[in-house]
Amino acid sequence: MKRFYIISTFYLLGLISVSFGISLILLSELGAGPWDAFFVALQQNLGLTVGSWTFIIGFILILINGLLLKQRPDFSALITMFLIGSFLDFWLIFVFIDMELSLLTFRFLALFAGIFCIGAGVASYMQSNFARNPIDHSMIVFHTLTGKSLAFSKTFLEVSVLLIALIIGGPIGLGTVIIAFGIGPLIQFFHKRVTTFRVRLTG
Repeated sequence: MKRFYIISTFYLLGLISVSFGISLILLSELGAGPWDAFFVALQQNLGLTVGSWTFIIGFILILINGLLLKQRPDFSALITMFLIGSFLDFWLIFVFIDMELSLLTFRFLALFAGIFCIGAGVASYMQSNFARNPIDHSMIVFHTLTGKSLAFSKTFLEVSVLLIALIIGGPIGLGTVIIAFGIGPLIQFFHKRVTTFRVRLTG
């Protein structure tokens, strides 16, 4: 039971950190990651909130992933998308609603702080195998169906979503490039350390 509570804490704190990081990146207005830019574009064009679109697209991906693999959709993943979406809306609507960064220095600080938080957050919630993020699961589905490497599958999907976000007016910029090259190494850096810390706690 102790291990369950510890893992759950890592999972929840990880999602909070990821959502906070995404919010900081959007606040910087220097360009968001492909999926986040896509969600923002949908919000700007169709209404609702960024968090709502995070949940809606996550639900659609869960259905598509299950259909392509001819398996029962993993609806437990809705919990992850609901939490991320809710936390996102909390930061964007209640915390950062009236905040605007005019100085370029502060915008870059927000960008890098956001990437840092996402890297640490992903490493934290990955300590649990519960409710896999459907965006990450899509990479595995593509890999399974095409036989392509995970790296190619991830890149192909990210670039595809990036192009869609660009076409419909998502916030694509220098930050998008920095995120694309920086987030992977950061996750790897944090994952080893967070895992070591978690093992110490759980014994």
